[in-house]
Amino acid sequence: MYSLFDNFFAPTRVIVVSEERIKQAEKEARENQINVIDNRIDELTKYRLQLTEELAELNEPQSLEEALTGE
Repeated sequence: MYSLFDNFFAPTRVIVVSEERIKQAEKEARENQINVIDNRIDELTKYRLQLTEELAELNEPQSLEEALTGE
């Protein structure tokens, strides 16, 4: 049977990691950040293009009268 004190007095774990593994993990984290940023840039670029196209459509004459009068 386990008690609350079994977990409280459990031995501490010590994990040893080599410097090479830490550097590799940092490198992978940076590469992942770059990929996330690149994906976000792609999304924003597509969204900007969509808004530019919508704005161009709004600037086009909506009726024959607007086309003739330029209003």
